[in-house]
Amino acid sequence: FSEAKYLNLTTDPKFESVAREVCKSTIAEDAHSQGEVVACLEKGLVKEAEETDPRIQVSDQCKKAILRVAELSSDDFHLDRHLYFACRDDRERFCENTQAGEGRVYKCLFNHKFEESMSEKVGICFSRQVSSECQGEMLDYRRMLMEDFSLSPEIILSCRGEIEHHCSGLHRKGRTLHCLMKVVRGEKGNVGLNCQQALQTLIQETDPGADYRIDRALNEACESVIQTACKHIRSGDPMILSCLMEHLYTEKMVEDCEHRLLELQYFISRDWKLDTVLYRKCQGDASRLCHTHGWNETSELMPPGAVFSCLYRHAYRTEEQGRRLSRECRAEVQRILHQRAMDVKLDPALQDKCMIDLGKWCSEKTETGQELECLQDHLDDLVSECRDIVGNLTELESEDIQIEALLMRACEPIIQTFCHEVADNQIDSGDLMECLIQNKHQKEMNEKCAIGVTHFQLVQMKDFRFSYKFKMACKEDVLKLCPNIKKKVDVVICLSTTVRNDTLQDAKEHRVSLKCRKQLRVEELEMTEDIRLEPELYEACKSDIKNYCQNVPYGNAQIIECLKEIKKQLSTRCHQKVFKLQETEMMDPELDYTLMRVCKQMIKRFCPEADSKNMLQCLKQNKNSEVMDPKCKQMITKRQITQNTDYRLNPVLRKACKADIPKFCQNILNRAKDDTELEGQVISCLKLKYADQRLSPDCEDQIRVIIQESALDYRLDPQLQMHCSEEISSLCAEEAAAQEQTGQVEECLKVNLLKIKTEMCKKEVLNMLKESKADIFVDPVLHTACALDIKHHCAAIPPGRGRQMSCLMEALEDKRVRLQPECKKRLNDRIEMWSYAAKVAPAEGFSDLAMQVMTSPSKNYILSVITVGICVLFLIGLMCGRITKRVTRELKDR
Repeated sequence: FSEAKYLNLTTDPKFESVAREVCKSTIAEDAHSQGEVVACLEKGLVKEAEETDPRIQVSDQCKKAILRVAELSSDDFHLDRHLYFACRDDRERFCENTQAGEGRVYKCLFNHKFEESMSEKVGICFSRQVSSECQGEMLDYRRMLMEDFSLSPEIILSCRGEIEHHCSGLHRKGRTLHCLMKVVRGEKGNVGLNCQQALQTLIQETDPGADYRIDRALNEACESVIQTACKHIRSGDPMILSCLMEHLYTEKMVEDCEHRLLELQYFISRDWKLDTVLYRKCQGDASRLCHTHGWNETSELMPPGAVFSCLYRHAYRTEEQGRRLSRECRAEVQRILHQRAMDVKLDPALQDKCMIDLGKWCSEKTETGQELECLQDHLDDLVSECRDIVGNLTELESEDIQIEALLMRACEPIIQTFCHEVADNQIDSGDLMECLIQNKHQKEMNEKCAIGVTHFQLVQMKDFRFSYKFKMACKEDVLKLCPNIKKKVDVVICLSTTVRNDTLQDAKEHRVSLKCRKQLRVEELEMTEDIRLEPELYEACKSDIKNYCQNVPYGNAQIIECLKEIKKQLSTRCHQKVFKLQETEMMDPELDYTLMRVCKQMIKRFCPEADSKNMLQCLKQNKNSEVMDPKCKQMITKRQITQNTDYRLNPVLRKACKADIPKFCQNILNRAKDDTELEGQVISCLKLKYADQRLSPDCEDQIRVIIQESALDYRLDPQLQMHCSEEISSLCAEEAAAQEQTGQVEECLKVNLLKIKTEMCKKEVLNMLKESKADIFVDPVLHTACALDIKHHCAAIPPGRGRQMSCLMEALEDKRVRLQPECKKRLNDRIEMWSYAAKVAPAEGFSDLAMQVMTSPSKNYILSVITVGICVLFLIGLMCGRITKRVTRELKDR
């Protein structure tokens, strides 16, 4: 058929019947009209295949001949007479040095189709605009190539083995080509490099990205989706493919369309020239920023993917960094990035560099979006090239999380309700993800969105660059203060330590900039919400979580709270880490996620002006308010219990008693091991010195508050709770079970002092009695009973140092004073208790002895005896003095 150009096709027996019937209008005396006839015959063949009940039946012999002509003309530009005469001038202009054959001239013209100097006739012929005869010719020609692989010699030559092995028997309607595409994507086996290149070349020639109708298999598979999801877009428009990608993995998408679409997009994503809209919108930007004078020419120095990589790097530059993309081009780059993020295989660089790691770490992750998440989870284990690619993509996501299209779909309700303002911004800059994190526990939040947001938070911990706002606010500070530190958690610790040291040392100028300190605070607060965001703590406590908190959800700091509640049962390493965490939270209560969440409204009510460091102190002062929320009150009590277990967890006490603790309790500190809790021993030591009135004023004030609080709630006294647990459960079970603790358990233990057998418990109760002598305020039952009498008889006497207690004792003995019956009864009970205490616990010093005498029921008798004894000693002294003086005089007279 090499002499086809000299034949008259209308008289050739192979074509005559069809030509006379279908192509009457194209037959002319012109010798070149046979090109029109061939084009007409090809159209007739396509039409017959498309129609369910074709009007013209083309014989098999005719079909074979037509396809042979098409095959030859696709190989040699000269044999396609219709195209040859339309394009011969442009061929001389653009493709003068291109040798005819193997479709090279056609490829050259196709690559130049958007050049301004391309003639109008060819421009029309190669453009995307529907309505011209040439467009119809080219559309039919490209459609035939996509439908029948046998029209492409390169496919037959390069893919023969793959077709026989994987795709035999699928000749019609482009199924063979899509089968090969599926193999190339790695879904059915392996394919040779030559075959893969031949397929890429065919997609470039047919350019189905410009008009989806060229790909019949895709067109038929996606017809229902296009009619419902993309009906607003004109048929044949390049944006149809983009619309289909936007509805990938949605309810409107059907499975067959999904497969055909991804098979085609795999090849389109590997050649930027196949995305018509991107080319038109970004041609100027590519020339200006990426030094490409013409995208149509690629070389080893400028591979196809390099241009798009250059564009997306410039797409996210700030105005200060300069040289940004135009708005239209930036939108197109973002569109492609959003679509590629749906499937790892649509990112050529990622798949190429990470193929080994995908097989090693992510072979079981087959669901949508799981492969990239898997690579991010194993970031530290990836080979360097793959790690760089995944790292750059994650860094890009941190700036524009909308690239994560699947996450955006899952989070749509929460975005519409809480984050619509930042979602509408053309420039994201990390605001949308920050908003999602802040609203992660809203009732509108669904499970998929919450899991996606948490996963991104966990990925961010691997590198501070993955937190865009943190990176932009602190990059200079990190380079200066924390060089060579990469992990975000380590950077946060480094910077926060620097800030704390500068604050404690009252530095004139902070080393960490103000904008960094503000963002650092945001990062610190976010990390408190989930134990997995604090890797060191999480690793130390993994086994304990499995043993004790297995069914507790990770969010809302619930795991951390679980570990705090069972702290005594934890392994040593985990216990130490939890203690350090509590120490940090007590120094800065705003980092206590659970406290801030439970008491959010109460903080607004009672502590709107309070500094974050004094938040817990403010809540404690308002704990017994009538309008205090019960849940918040319960949480405050929990934190008070924690503080009283170790003075290091009470920053205010630690500061007030920094001189008293080493002075009076050094032996306890010496006995304690490193990183172990003191179980309230230091505070108990300070309580005893308070009773002896030996503390400094500031320390005395703080201990008084602790004694008053623990007198109302036995749980605030760790030593009492530890040593008297059996007695409380056996003697005071009813009082301990009360919902509101008002000192009844302590009163019960005092009343049952004689029944207590355990020496350590008895000692603790005796210490309570001793403390109550020093200040009536630390004995809430007695203070409540005698409140009126104190007001009437002791109002002028200042509290503390046992003064008001002595006043009440004197009033009790004064027969002229009438005390309230309840007060009188309670005072007599206390006198009996103190009397017993004096017997079983002798005075340890002169002050203790004096206090016991003053509060004894036999005070007058004891004082009388002491007075008589002193008088007798005085008289004896006088008499002895007279005698010795007389003896001395007699000796002198001798």
